[in-house]
Amino acid sequence: MDIDKSVKGKVSRPMPLWAAYRQNLIRHGVPAEQAEWYVRWAEGFAKSMKGPLASRSGTDILRYLEKLADRADMNEWRIRQAVQAVRFLYQEQLNTTWARKWEWDKAEGHAVALLNKKAETVPASGSKPDQPLPENDKGTRFADRRPTDNFREKHAELVAGLRKEIRQRHYSLRTEQSYESWVLRFLAFHPDKTISEIGTGEIRAYLDYLVQERQVAASTQSQALNALVFLFKQVLQVQVGEIGDFTRSRRPRKLPDVLSPGEVAQLLAEMSGIHAFMAGLLYGSGLRLLECVRLRVKDIDFKYRQIKVWGKGGKHRLTMLPNRYEGELREQLRRVRDMHETDLRNGHGEVYMEPALARKYTNASREWAWQYVFPANGLSVDPRSGKVRRHHIHETSLQKAVKAAARKAGITKQASCHTLRHSFATHLLEAGYDIRTVQELLGHENVSTTMIYTHVMNRPGLAVKSPADL
Repeated sequence: MDIDKSVKGKVSRPMPLWAAYRQNLIRHGVPAEQAEWYVRWAEGFAKSMKGPLASRSGTDILRYLEKLADRADMNEWRIRQAVQAVRFLYQEQLNTTWARKWEWDKAEGHAVALLNKKAETVPASGSKPDQPLPENDKGTRFADRRPTDNFREKHAELVAGLRKEIRQRHYSLRTEQSYESWVLRFLAFHPDKTISEIGTGEIRAYLDYLVQERQVAASTQSQALNALVFLFKQVLQVQVGEIGDFTRSRRPRKLPDVLSPGEVAQLLAEMSGIHAFMAGLLYGSGLRLLECVRLRVKDIDFKYRQIKVWGKGGKHRLTMLPNRYEGELREQLRRVRDMHETDLRNGHGEVYMEPALARKYTNASREWAWQYVFPANGLSVDPRSGKVRRHHIHETSLQKAVKAAARKAGITKQASCHTLRHSFATHLLEAGYDIRTVQELLGHENVSTTMIYTHVMNRPGLAVKSPADL
């Protein structure tokens, strides 16, 4: 650390470690309130054992995380925050070589697994360890409980086969995690049977259970069914056949919530910084949440005022770039370029690309055009390849910001990121644009999907008046 001489000729002392650590966090985009918690976790690790921080190893970090997992007040998000704090301490503050190669994700997963295992063995409040919990007690575990480490190890070969088949088809990481979770929960539902003994009857029983006992939504049941069909058909090479008549969760016909132009203005007025800009794009361009966070530099066309969007299912479309946000977008790209150049100087600067594209264009992942428009504040390790990259900003941060702004604005409607997309479509129809144009801007395959917005306009159908107004 540089030592500056004061005007009086005295030599100022170096800044204390935790003050410098906090400043570094804020410099990397961590909010001040969150930075205070990072300092607490990192300082807690420093006090957990004797010796200088520079001499600590990954084993010491594992011990610290295991102690945290054993605390009664601990939960998953606190564990993850503690890992982020210690990781930042060693990678960014102390610039330790081993910390850049250490498997932080595995350490975090180990601590979370210990936490969940403890939760399964601890009885609900007011129940004795040797007494079964009542059926309606909140502490009762579901029959398809969250799998423990031992359970995962028991079915490790099956899970490895599942991952292999998913990755060969280039499914997303989210799909992989979802399918793996459903398969393990399904096996936990039939603990006394091997996979060779399970057939359509067991699948039907589990789907009935999801609706009758768990009372899940229709989309959740469909997701579970898709995961199990994939398991039997692609991994086990077994034709499932006709599952039979099972209880189906009813899919409610729900009209989308739409904000008025005034409510949209109130919502955006309560937001600031990058989240206000992103929420403005959701409304101004009709983007889905993930479409927004996954935008890349090459997708922005200032000349034609267009945004190129890769939507659900890899479908490509064009939407407008609002004039209102052109200046902000140019400034955002300038900041991102500075960040990217800094990453390149530090030996990083790589971004995720689809495997086929990465093989075809070997250096494209480091090129400016492929960088995310809204990058994350810090680097992260890809859970599949193990490469250190700068991913896009996490979508939950924008979701939370929109929810908080809706509360501050006093909006009583269901206001979410997707509500801004609903409002985009409805306001265009109200302005007189034809439904086919709106369909193309939204990326709907069928116009019947877009037709739902005609039911929430101010003058639905044939502008029928209420009899009270006649």
